[in-house]
Amino acid sequence: MDKIIISPSKYVQGENVLGSIASYVKALGANPLAIADEFVTGLVGETVKESFAKEDMPLAMDVFNGECSRVEIDRLTDICATQKNDVIIGIGGGKTLDTAKSVAFYTKIPVVVVPTIASTDAPTSALAVIYTPEGEFAEYLLFPKNPDMVVMDTKIIAGAPVRLLVAGMGDALSTYFEARANMTSGKSTMAGGALTRSAQALAKLCYETLLEDGLKAKVAVENGVSTTAVENIIEANTYLSGIGFESSGLAAAHAIHNGLTKLEECHHLYHGEKVAFGTLVQLVLENAPMEEINTVLNFCRSVGLPTNLFDMGVKEINKDKLFAVAEGATAEGETIHNMPFPVTAQSVFAAILTAHQLGQ
Repeated sequence: MDKIIISPSKYVQGENVLGSIASYVKALGANPLAIADEFVTGLVGETVKESFAKEDMPLAMDVFNGECSRVEIDRLTDICATQKNDVIIGIGGGKTLDTAKSVAFYTKIPVVVVPTIASTDAPTSALAVIYTPEGEFAEYLLFPKNPDMVVMDTKIIAGAPVRLLVAGMGDALSTYFEARANMTSGKSTMAGGALTRSAQALAKLCYETLLEDGLKAKVAVENGVSTTAVENIIEANTYLSGIGFESSGLAAAHAIHNGLTKLEECHHLYHGEKVAFGTLVQLVLENAPMEEINTVLNFCRSVGLPTNLFDMGVKEINKDKLFAVAEGATAEGETIHNMPFPVTAQSVFAAILTAHQLGQ
């Protein structure tokens, strides 16, 4: 199997970089469409419009409806075709960005991804997570290439609610452990080949950065300031985790997340909050040393990530519902089958209950 590492064509990170976004976008197209939800449009819409006005470029904007579903992708694809847009800009959270990537794929135009939060590693990936209009996981959509550009305005990201940055840490937390599982199993990664030493190194650096700077970054953002730790965590949550997961592979943690979307009590949680618990379940599933499990538990507690089902909003342990979660996590084609041993719904069910107990 060939070794493959993939990444965005350009990654830009800096304070107030959104004010000069047009200077970066003009290299890709002359008739852009920007999508953002109502809140993000209110937050950064004027800054983006002013940037394009300075460059004497047109800009069409449309309001994203909040769910990365086939219905929304089709709606925006039609708009792009009608307006003859030649580049799409997604501004906001993971679902907005995944929608922009999907529209770019179907219309065959470049995409610029502009996260306003660092809550997932979605921005850099050649992948979108498609949900039903009701918010249940439906499918992964794989693209032939990564985004043409990722633009991270650290001032805006640091100004977002701290819970979002912490959720990004939860998503990034799984990167090293899922990479390690794929390295052991030898399974193909999301990049379509064997993992490289470079991707392994990025995945490990991601985990080390979280342990070193996670709590410091959380405290800084709680106080409305950006520090070196915040900059490092934004890079870890986005670039290190993004390249790390995609070129090193997903395994149990993200499959557990997908299973948890079947629990109505967990619908209020962010992606990374569910992935953090999925990471604990993966460590139990592979019978990791207790010292390692405790390190992860302590990290989660220090930054406020859930470590048990009660933390996630579950009121009582319903074993039938949890077995349905385990069945969802082990469905055919799920990434849990990248683990270096056979995984069944029964073994996942047992790991969920054990992780829940250890995390209390």
